[in-house]
Amino acid sequence: MRTDIFARLDREPEPPKIEIPRMSRTRIALFGGTLAFYLAIVIAVLASSWLVTLDWKVMLFRPYQQWPGLHAFLDYFVVLGQRGPTAVMIAAWLGWRSWRQHTLRPLIALGMALLLLNITVGAVKIGLGRLGPHYATRIGSAELFSGGDIFPSGHTANAVVTWGILAYLATTPRARRYLSILSSALALGVGATTVYLGTHWLSDVLLGWAAGLLILLALPWSEPLIGRCERTVFAVRARWRKHRGRAAAAPASGGGPSPDGPPQRPSSSGDEPPRQVVGAGHSGHNVAGRNTAAQLAQSRPHTVRSERAPTAPGGSRRPPHSRPVAGG
Repeated sequence: MRTDIFARLDREPEPPKIEIPRMSRTRIALFGGTLAFYLAIVIAVLASSWLVTLDWKVMLFRPYQQWPGLHAFLDYFVVLGQRGPTAVMIAAWLGWRSWRQHTLRPLIALGMALLLLNITVGAVKIGLGRLGPHYATRIGSAELFSGGDIFPSGHTANAVVTWGILAYLATTPRARRYLSILSSALALGVGATTVYLGTHWLSDVLLGWAAGLLILLALPWSEPLIGRCERTVFAVRARWRKHRGRAAAAPASGGGPSPDGPPQRPSSSGDEPPRQVVGAGHSGHNVAGRNTAAQLAQSRPHTVRSERAPTAPGGSRRPPHSRPVAGG
């Protein structure tokens, strides 16, 4: 059994049985209640009701002037609601969990939630065109259809979705409970911070909370699509690995030497070239050398000793007038 701290970085040997949330009656009831709250906020702002009056009272109260000591800290805290930094942090964590659990569901679920967030919140922002508190022109007005993009609060909705997805993808009830509390606290804090800084109306934050919660509650309806996307990605990966294996095996099978040896060039006369047989106890190099010598002998005949010229002496080969070596 491994006891070192790096054992936690190993991949799990088998994928855990992940319980996928379903659209239960409780979830459907929560979705319906949140949707009714969402529509009520939109209608109250469109009608310039008491909610718009409350927006102006909070804005004129100027919380950032009432508690200036919190301004420096909350300027950094509100980053937890920005889409770019939070998406990178959550995607890094979910990517590691996907690698551990042998599944792409966490990353695909995050991408699906962010896509729904951009479509729904972005469409309402552009459609209503509300101006923010710093750009308001008429006291008591809802500042709608003026080319703004402040309603609902994107910071608040993004905080609900990006931190709430951790609780949605939790694999145990205990982790889901703790992560739900943590994500709720972060979303409430980010929304309240935007009101403190004066970048959003109070009604913007209320609608942002509802918009983000609607996406989290509706995610089980997209689980079949998430599963199909995961299977498609795995099928493409399997085909790519198979193609890569064939490409790697092709040079190995076709680039080696032939078992029959290199082809021999036929002779110019058309006769079959002589075969070289290596006998036992002789190397192929010696046989090749004898064959070469035999070919040279056939191409250039030489005289034997008995055919020498009669002028060649047959006795001693010592040249005349030579002295014997002393001590010889």
